[in-house]
Amino acid sequence: MTIRPIVRFPDRRLAMPARPVTTFDDSLRELAADLLDTMRAAPGIGITAPHIGVPLRVVVLELDAKAGPQTYVNPAIEWASPEMIMHREGSVSMPGVNDGVQRHARVRISYHDLDGNMQTEESEALRAVCHQHEIDQLDGMFWIQRLSRLKRERLVKKFEKMSRGASS
Repeated sequence: MTIRPIVRFPDRRLAMPARPVTTFDDSLRELAADLLDTMRAAPGIGITAPHIGVPLRVVVLELDAKAGPQTYVNPAIEWASPEMIMHREGSVSMPGVNDGVQRHARVRISYHDLDGNMQTEESEALRAVCHQHEIDQLDGMFWIQRLSRLKRERLVKKFEKMSRGASS
């Protein structure tokens, strides 16, 4: 288990759709463990393999310490409620900035577990937001693309300014 470097916005790899996982083996379990360690160190509550430069459809979420982490391989949204909610979102690839994003209040996803077994899960509130946010990332859609152009430009400028300050 290793903390891996996180790909930072605007790296082009964040805009590329991730490939489906086809082999469920120890290297996949190692990737999931590295994602968990990297997410906790960031810190964050969700991370995808593309966030560490690995173009595979793998997501790790940890929303509740008691419930523990959950790994989703090849997740896909099967159903989304018509009701929408607004939630503040950010990314381990763009630390220090966040904004409200409109998402479906409830979703049903299908995914594989680390052993390759097909699963489904229904979620609401924060977990539903996270499922949508991370699946967007796997599809090559960075979360700020869900914002108006004005909000997006403001956040990018803020992040650039913060990044310059951190490197000086």
